[in-house]
Amino acid sequence: MGDERKTTRVLLDRSGRTYAEEAGIPLADRPAPLYQLLVLATLLSTRIRASVAVAAARELFAAGYRTPQAMERASWQQRVDALGRGHYRRYDERTATMLGNGAQLCLDRWRGDLRRLHGEANGEPAALRRRLTEFPGIGPTGADIFLREAQTVWGDVRPFADRRALAGAKRIGLPASAEKLAGLVRGPDFGRLASALVRVALDKDSADEITRAARAR
Repeated sequence: MGDERKTTRVLLDRSGRTYAEEAGIPLADRPAPLYQLLVLATLLSTRIRASVAVAAARELFAAGYRTPQAMERASWQQRVDALGRGHYRRYDERTATMLGNGAQLCLDRWRGDLRRLHGEANGEPAALRRRLTEFPGIGPTGADIFLREAQTVWGDVRPFADRRALAGAKRIGLPASAEKLAGLVRGPDFGRLASALVRVALDKDSADEITRAARAR
């Protein structure tokens, strides 16, 4: 357990930033930031580098599309242009359409407030996942991304670790179980831990560096 805690501390020190934080989302249990997280999860769901998805999200938000109302009012071309400024060009046209349709769904079904989705599902991850996958561009992977980040403010979802986070845990010798990983950090830090584990799952060199640094402590 001592070695696992040491590895966890190094991991959080080096990579303990959520993707929402990277995208400039001040995540809170409020309609606008939760919607912004949905946009980010949509962008991260495609086969594109996470850094590009984050940059595209920042461009969309800088253009003012921080709420489903604003996203729905934007023209398709305006959404394409914002995605292009974030270098999200490979999927920009299709994604611009999905974002517009998703914003409309959010407004029509949950009146623009994803807290209603959360309440409807009683905070159950499986029920939340089913509802999230109704959004265009959000499949099982996208739903997992959303829940992995949202657990920072939705405590009833914790501890949530998707397949990729658990793969990262295994890569650096940590328990491949959300419940066991939860014993290594304070509750509110679990979202940061899950995001950090995804990063080491995606980058073997980073995983090796963290392992070496933990051994040297």
